[in-house]
Amino acid sequence: MGVRTRIAALAALALAGSVLVAGQADAGGNHSSLKPLATGLNGPRGVATYGHKVIYSVTDGSVYVTDGHKSVKLGTVPGSGGFPPAIDTNKWGTTYALTGAGGEPGQPPVPGSTTLYRLRYGKAPIKVADIGAYQKKDPDPYDQENNPTDSNPFGVAALSDGTVLVSDAAGNDLLRVWPNGHIKTVARLKPRTVKVPSGLPATDPDGNPLPPAGTPILAEAVATSVTVGSDGYWYVGELRGFPATPGTSQIWRIKPGSVGATCDPLKPAKGNCQRYADGYTSIVDLAGGPHGTLAVVELDKASWLKFELSGPTHGGLFLQYPGKNHRAGYKRELVKDQLTLPGGTAFDRWGGLYVSAPVFGPGAVYKVRY
Repeated sequence: MGVRTRIAALAALALAGSVLVAGQADAGGNHSSLKPLATGLNGPRGVATYGHKVIYSVTDGSVYVTDGHKSVKLGTVPGSGGFPPAIDTNKWGTTYALTGAGGEPGQPPVPGSTTLYRLRYGKAPIKVADIGAYQKKDPDPYDQENNPTDSNPFGVAALSDGTVLVSDAAGNDLLRVWPNGHIKTVARLKPRTVKVPSGLPATDPDGNPLPPAGTPILAEAVATSVTVGSDGYWYVGELRGFPATPGTSQIWRIKPGSVGATCDPLKPAKGNCQRYADGYTSIVDLAGGPHGTLAVVELDKASWLKFELSGPTHGGLFLQYPGKNHRAGYKRELVKDQLTLPGGTAFDRWGGLYVSAPVFGPGAVYKVRY
């Protein structure tokens, strides 16, 4: 089994009916609770806000806007390949949608995949940039599976200057995209040596033997998520490649305007990309909130690999509070064990928090009371 992120493979499993997900509980946990905002959704994932409106994406590539009472379709992007696009909305109300690799690893790309779009209400979306084409000329120097030009753009953050940040889960980097389609590489995330966790079966679903527990493996970062903090810095979260060891996903803090920075777990306090937080598991989304807080979404607290091998347990939604010296402080889990396979999160301008789940199957977008 390679170390490339298996998100596209997870989507294929879901479409094949291999993933069965229980409904989300509308119940409190740890002094927090979930209030359904938009229900009856097929695989909700991306979440963004603009004023009192909440924007969200679903499996067929459609993006909707809701005021909590009625949802209106904003647009649909091609190339989703059965996995919802990532979305973000800038301060002027412009929404961007980002399609991932689409389909299964090793298969021809889905038309319109690995692409950043700008949505227009009532009109066809505008293609801003082909992320996959850029990555063909910008190989990952730290690739672990002999496919350094692979691309699976997974996270998006719209900046106030009109540019857009894209985190690429296969390229293991952060990109900045200009309105004319110009792209620069902001930072590269280096792999990290982790130990194979206990509790894995002897073989993967294809019958390939898995290494024994405790075996050290150099695991790719898998940059799934990006957001802008209230301090203006750019934050990137990791899924962690195979063997998806729990507690090894990091959050990196990157100086705005950086180009060619390196996020190095062996030198985490050096340069324009420095480690902000550690100890997370299978991060799939981040959101910058008030007073330096970050919302952090874990696909599955047991890891994405445990989910793929034996089915879902519980996803995680955390509030990460700032600490001293630009490092993370206390973190608080919200709606503990109330989410299955959450996909996205966002704050509104007043500090209201939203989350979507599950990313496969029937689901909803919720407001989190905390």
